[in-house]
Amino acid sequence: MACDRSDQERAYALLDLGDEIVHARALQIAAELGIADLLASGPRSSEDLAERTDSDPGALHRMMRLLASRGLFHETGPGVFELTETGGPLRSDHPASVRSVLALAGTVAPLVLGGVRHSLSTGEATFPVVAGEHIYDYMAHHPEHGRLFDEAMRELTRVAAPAVLDAYDFAGASRIVDVGGGSGALLSAVLHREPGASGVVFDTPGVADSARERIRNEGLADRCSVVGGDFFREVPPGGDLYVLKWVLHNWSDERATAILRSCRRAMGEDAKLLLIESVLPSDGAPHPGKAMDLSMLVLSGGRERTEEQFAELLAGADLELRRVVPTSSPHSLVEAVPR
Repeated sequence: MACDRSDQERAYALLDLGDEIVHARALQIAAELGIADLLASGPRSSEDLAERTDSDPGALHRMMRLLASRGLFHETGPGVFELTETGGPLRSDHPASVRSVLALAGTVAPLVLGGVRHSLSTGEATFPVVAGEHIYDYMAHHPEHGRLFDEAMRELTRVAAPAVLDAYDFAGASRIVDVGGGSGALLSAVLHREPGASGVVFDTPGVADSARERIRNEGLADRCSVVGGDFFREVPPGGDLYVLKWVLHNWSDERATAILRSCRRAMGEDAKLLLIESVLPSDGAPHPGKAMDLSMLVLSGGRERTEEQFAELLAGADLELRRVVPTSSPHSLVEAVPR
């Protein structure tokens, strides 16, 4: 059966989409090798880059040529590349650096790609089956991966924080509890914006230890405490606003509800809860969270959710969804209050 031009175009469009996996892996490897850092001072030849990254010059040139075709690098002469403005966030010292995020993605990509079939067959996470433990336990037991994960989360927070601060008025909250707050990067940004507020970073004891140093370095130790604990059991009471950034998407509905119930027990009747998450469109519109949704299934059994699913989840913890506030990032703000 002969295909017409329209059929041919559709077929090649699918093939192009399939090739995106090659582009993504090349980008991750460039981040892992620190190529952008090496080019920060100016153009270098592929031979020089290969020597500094323990790579084959010919193979590296082919990878650089591919990424140059996406605008991340520019080939100024035969085999000589420079970093473009578009590729700038690949530098580790860039104010919007995502180098660690991409390097972390490269670390887990083989598992995500190889594990999708298992998760589709079972509806369960693949990572615990392969690693023998939940991904967060694995990070705690493998410090080299844990450090990369922590840096990736700091990078993502640094990129997303301006959008959150622009979209939401934190002025009404005098005491903010950041549940699962990691290094405290988001709460630090909020407290710098709101000098009259105080806060608490709450995370596991190991994460809390490192967060204390960051809070001191930010000059916020007099207004921000750091508490270690288990958010499935309890969270610090007395907050006007409870913030959970990229926490619930790590967990199944059952486990996410347990976290929300801990927050609800700690909340006064006038307190608010703010979720920073991807909110998936209910229709077929494209959204970055749809790729993350499948990744979270494979890695932790978690999921991204629609507004309707968030409302149902919150109701199960005696909370009421008040509004969803879009931001200039792929993430939205889901505000809830006690019912």
